[in-house]
Amino acid sequence: MNRTVRPLAAEFLGTFGLVFVGAGAVVMDTATGGGVGLIGVALANAMVIAVMVTATMNISGAHINPAVTVALLFAKQIDVKMAGLYIATQLLAGVAAAFLLQAVLPPLATDATNLGTPRIAGDLTMLQAITIEATLTVFLVSAVFGTVVSPEAPRVGGFAIGMVLLFAILVGGPLTGAALNPVRAFGPALVAQNWEGHMAYWVGPIAGALVAAVVWVTVLLPKKERPDRSA
Repeated sequence: MNRTVRPLAAEFLGTFGLVFVGAGAVVMDTATGGGVGLIGVALANAMVIAVMVTATMNISGAHINPAVTVALLFAKQIDVKMAGLYIATQLLAGVAAAFLLQAVLPPLATDATNLGTPRIAGDLTMLQAITIEATLTVFLVSAVFGTVVSPEAPRVGGFAIGMVLLFAILVGGPLTGAALNPVRAFGPALVAQNWEGHMAYWVGPIAGALVAAVVWVTVLLPKKERPDRSA
């Protein structure tokens, strides 16, 4: 049982931290009249994911993202049952974080931002939003494979993954919110009951994660580490 509870608890903690801090930074930017700013929001997300990945990577593999779990399932780094438990736990953590945000942050700002739910810019189509989320998620999942999964990974903890979120939000934040993670959208959207454009935050990250997984599994991982897909 401990072999199941420990990784699920780590996934809950990591995902809760990401949604609470990531969405909370968006809410507080509105509450302070832009005092946090795009760079502040990007740094908050980068730092929380760097810390959470470093803290949980030796317990659960630090997925903290259903798209990452899907990619690692494709790469046979996790089995189907455990992947399902990971994703359910991540979703639960995202919702719990959003409820806490609703309880403790200024209500005018939480209402104005729908609890930090990512938004698609008005001049973007759904296809463009999905493409942006997918492209940026390729970088994120590549960082996971390159710094966590690969036996050749440098010992940098979650730093590289945090840096991906930093540049992704600087580039994509004004366009889609640069969620790169279905839970980052799902938790706040469920509690705020605002599902506008929500499909982009599932289709884009999962598509991008699978593209990255294919590249790493077929080309970039050392041959002896590539899963046997003939079975």
